[in-house]
Amino acid sequence: MVLAELGRGIAGALARMKEAIVVDERALADCLNEISRALLQADVRFETVRDIRASIKRAVNLDALADGTDKRRVIQKAVFGEICRMLDPGKPSFTPSKGKPSVVMFVGLQGSGKTTTCTKYADYHRRRGFKPALVCADTFRAGAFDQLKQNATKAKIPFYGSYTESDPVKIAVEGVDKFRKEKCDLIIVDTSGRHKQEAALLEEMRQVSEATKPDLVIFVMDGSIGQAAFDQAQAFKQSASVGAVIITKMDGHAKGGGALSAVSATKSPVIFIGTGEHIPDFVAFDAKPFVKRLLGMGDMDGLVDIIQNAMPIDNPPEIGGTFTLRLLYEMFQNLQNMGSLGQLVSMIPGFSSQFIEKGKEREGQAKIKRYMTIMDSMTAAELDGTNPKLMNQSRINRIARGSGRLVSEVVCMLEEHKRIAKMWKKLPIHKKLNTNSAKSLANAMPPNMLSHLGGLNGLQNLVKQMGAK
Repeated sequence: MVLAELGRGIAGALARMKEAIVVDERALADCLNEISRALLQADVRFETVRDIRASIKRAVNLDALADGTDKRRVIQKAVFGEICRMLDPGKPSFTPSKGKPSVVMFVGLQGSGKTTTCTKYADYHRRRGFKPALVCADTFRAGAFDQLKQNATKAKIPFYGSYTESDPVKIAVEGVDKFRKEKCDLIIVDTSGRHKQEAALLEEMRQVSEATKPDLVIFVMDGSIGQAAFDQAQAFKQSASVGAVIITKMDGHAKGGGALSAVSATKSPVIFIGTGEHIPDFVAFDAKPFVKRLLGMGDMDGLVDIIQNAMPIDNPPEIGGTFTLRLLYEMFQNLQNMGSLGQLVSMIPGFSSQFIEKGKEREGQAKIKRYMTIMDSMTAAELDGTNPKLMNQSRINRIARGSGRLVSEVVCMLEEHKRIAKMWKKLPIHKKLNTNSAKSLANAMPPNMLSHLGGLNGLQNLVKQMGAK
């Protein structure tokens, strides 16, 4: 999980405070000391940590609490509220809408991961029904167009650029005009970067912006720079009409907390964070769900979104329709791309990635890979078949030989498919999770994941704790 060390530190401080026999000023001071230490180790600015500590103390005020008040809950609520406030400067000025053409321009320094982030942003919206397109207006860096072309092709997103034209403004205008005519509703313009902020970069940004008139300018920030993000974000915001920020390289970096809090201090809304090199390693940022996951309080709506997004987008099964083996294969493939089981389980209340037993996590991932290996040995007719009688003993034996797996493993995989196919029509697509749909969600989870949650009853109890109705 992103910033797992920070989450461990704060969650541990709250857990020890809850175990205290008496919750008095000393217990509160000890808790605040641990939280402050965790924030400073995550490279959060000293001034920010000092303000958080003072605000929590004011919000709690143990002497003013009425008799019988649950002091532990009051402290936890205050900590949650202050960390959310630290990371939440508000919403971006513009949000793309499906079917409504919009232009989004990406800016940032060279090396921040801007070109890869453009593709991640496009793919994220493609999976949600948009028709995105990419325009490479970066003529400064050699190989920029090749990189964007390769990423866009992999993500199945149309792109535009030139090997011969050196004027970024001309390329940007031609690309935007082309995709407007093709009825694309999200046109993403990747601009040049430099090793440092300089006049040439700012002038080029201004010219491209004037020519394309973007609805939103997104600043891509390298999260590994920590507190230095404050000055960089402030400078870009003053030089360009930056409406939102995406922070990259947040996969386990110790300075991630510093970057997040520093950018928020500039009142620049963070809308996504990059958590790895691959296209699916991209998470929408919303302060409250993020802090809930950080503190082990869970994010059930986010978990539902992940399970739903694991369903194949190019050929999604209809509700109540036939869930073929090919669709199961694609679902497993997408789940693998979405990160570890520990990362998924961090979205469940009471759990976070550090509590997942490493051996069991590897076991679940290994089982998915075994099932995919088995399906690799199937024919197209078997993968797309809708008749359960098609899979007779002769075919099962042949598949086992072809995949190098045991016959019993093939049978287990087929049983897994039947179980998920049976529950598919009940999966709560585009609905908020409730206690009735917990069973459907449980049946759509990767193998072994449910065991981490205490089975179906454990999941249903967790849903109730989240206030589902």
